[in-house]
Amino acid sequence: MMVPVRCFTCGNVVAEHWEEFDERANEGDEDPEEVLDELGVDRYCCRRMLVSHKDLVDVVSPYQ
Repeated sequence: MMVPVRCFTCGNVVAEHWEEFDERANEGDEDPEEVLDELGVDRYCCRRMLVSHKDLVDVVSPYQ
């Protein structure tokens, strides 16, 4: 599975937050917005990239 390494817009490294974000968001107990707040991802472009990538991975992963 492809893990996002950098934000496409600003170039910030987002890979360090990916695993924890993915695990906590998949559990369903927490809102992805709250998870990103707690991880310290403040920029809109980085947040958008992580959330949209998670949505795409869930759709595309059955075809690996």
